[in-house]
Amino acid sequence: MSISDLPTLSVLRTKMQWHQERQRILSENVANSDTPAFKPRDLIEPKFDEAGSTVGSMGQLPLTLTSTSHIAPADGGTTSFDQNRKAGFETRPAGNSVSLEEEMMKVSSNQMDYAAVTQLYSKSLQLLKIAIGKS
Repeated sequence: MSISDLPTLSVLRTKMQWHQERQRILSENVANSDTPAFKPRDLIEPKFDEAGSTVGSMGQLPLTLTSTSHIAPADGGTTSFDQNRKAGFETRPAGNSVSLEEEMMKVSSNQMDYAAVTQLYSKSLQLLKIAIGKS
């Protein structure tokens, strides 16, 4: 049995990936806070069942390049997390609805949650090492 087959570690890895992707999206929101007609985005937190697999409509969202002039995304263009399209409700006259205060609160919350998940992952690996006698 591989370490990657353990449901607890798989859930923690998925959660860490979600936090990394959310941090990227939140940083895009902050970077575009002065862009006219920009709408902030956020990710919907993944839900897990008892077996450790994700529940809901999460799946690969591939981008389609319909022209040779399109630029391919650096990460391959796929994400496995749903986006919350209803983020942000205040709109400025230029059409931008990014609230820097709200985005920075989300960023700090995301950082704290990511730190907690990485600690849990690290402690789980330490427990496995102790269990197999490689402390």
